This record gives sequence, C-alpha cells and structure tokens, in this order.
Amino acid sequence: MDRMLAMQAFARVVEVGGFTKAGDSLQLSKTTVSDLVQSLEKHLGVRLLQRTTRRVTVTPDGAAFYQRCALILSDLDEAEASVMQARVAPKGRLRVDMPGALARLFVIPQLPPFLARYPDLRLELGMGLRPVHLLEEGIDCVVRLGMQSDSSLVSRRIGTMSFVCCASPAYLREHGTPRRPEDLPAHRCVNYVSNRTGRVMDWEFARGGQKVQLTLDGVLAVNDHDAYVVAALMNFGIVKVANYVAQPYLESGQLTEVLADWTAEQLPIAVLYPQSRHLSAKVRVFVDWVSELLQQDPVFQTR
Repeated sequence: MDRMLAMQAFARVVEVGGFTKAGDSLQLSKTTVSDLVQSLEKHLGVRLLQRTTRRVTVTPDGAAFYQRCALILSDLDEAEASVMQARVAPKGRLRVDMPGALARLFVIPQLPPFLARYPDLRLELGMGLRPVHLLEEGIDCVVRLGMQSDSSLVSRRIGTMSFVCCASPAYLREHGTPRRPEDLPAHRCVNYVSNRTGRVMDWEFARGGQKVQLTLDGVLAVNDHDAYVVAALMNFGIVKVANYVAQPYLESGQLTEVLADWTAEQLPIAVLYPQSRHLSAKVRVFVDWVSELLQQDPVFQTR
C-alpha cells in the first residue's frame, strides 16, 4: 500500500463526500480509491468511513485521522513547493470559472500575452455565476461578484464592481428622464435575477446620508448581463447594470446614464480558491495576473 496515496484518497473522500467524486478529482477510478481506503483501514485497524448505498460518512476515528492527514498532506505540498517552485514553470490544465461578461470584455482580450508567457498552461475557462464546488468539479479557482460566505475557500479581492442606471436615448425621448429613484415606478424598468439566490434584485441607491431601496414591477427580468444590456438597447426600458458591461455603450452613445448623482450599490470582485498554505504555481500566476489586470483598469475602482 502506498500510504501517502491512501491518505490522500481518504482525505479527498471526506472532502467531497464520495468515492466517485474523489476518484474524478484525483484522476483515479472509484475502485482504486475504495481499495486504497480499505487498505488504510486494515493497516490502522479501525473503520474510517461508514458506507451505505446512499452516502459515505466519516466515523469519529475517521474525523480525527482526517485532521492529521490534512496537516501532513499540506506540509508535504509545502515542502515540495519550497524546492520546486523556483525551477518549475506553471504547466498543465488550469480550470477557472468566472462571469461571462467579465471574461468576454476584459480577460479573453488580454489572454494572448499571458498564455505566451506560460506556454505549458492549458486554460479551461468556464463562464457563469452558478454555485460551484471546486474540489468536486476539479475547478482550480473562480472569480465571483459580491460577498461570499463559503469559509472553506480563500477569498482575494481584486476589484470593485459598480452599477449604473441607463436606458436608450429613444426610450428617454419618449418617456422622459427620471430625476430621482422615486420616479422609477412610473417608468418601464427591466429587472435582474440573481444567479445565486434566484430572486429579483431590489434597486438600491444612496446620496449623502440618504438611502433608497425599491422593489420594481419590471416588464422583463433576466439573469445575464449581456441580455440585460440588449434589453436596454431594444428600448425595453431602464436597466441597472454592471458598469463594466455598460461602459462601451455609454461611450458610444447607444445608452445614456440616468440618476448619475445617485450612487448605486457596489460589490467586491474576488478570486476564490481552496484553503491551503501552498498555492500551485499555475493558480498563483493566474490569480496574480487577473488581479493586476483588474486593478489597473479604472472601471474596477471604488467610485
């Protein structure tokens, strides 16, 4: 029995809650993972996992052993990294998930020099805002908008996302321009549905010490920033959209900002990755690069 591999297999089963998912993340078969854990249990003389047809749970002995395994595996990663980091170039598959509009407008256009600098990287870029389980799905890191509550992940803030209210010039010519948030219920508004909660988001504003929060009966609701902008361009009404998505259309005159003297809420943009005292070289270079990319652009600065 390879005791280190067996410990790694056992720890991954605990972390992802099953043999199949553990095998997928370790690129081993379910049978191999099961055999490794059984060999470890036989070696230790205790049952580490309780198996049923529906689920796998950790026993009290297994929970205690897992804590030790996690420390040992982390120490091993750190020891290897301290020797290898300086001479090993980032390589292999790097799986990242981020909002589609952010990837399309800012990340993908800047990728050629990044990938030229690290020719052995193979980047897989998923686009969305759905909740993901990094270990189960084999994703190295995600870029997310807003406050994150998953304490099992490290969150590194890389920028700030602001919202702007805007509409097409044609809509404003026909329906007039709102001067304050309280004017919005008299207008046609397009709502945005949160991908995280599945609920229509309220419209929040602040100016000085005054705060206004509105729940609007919109004519349309979408859960995609690109679709949100298209709705505004097609004269559906007023939208409250991410500033980095709206910026090209505001600069071209296709959209016009309204309520500019009212500040819409701002959200942090963060990179999240599993907790570890050591980041792999491929994740580290990507996190540093995307952080620098956003922090250099004024659109991602706090207003």
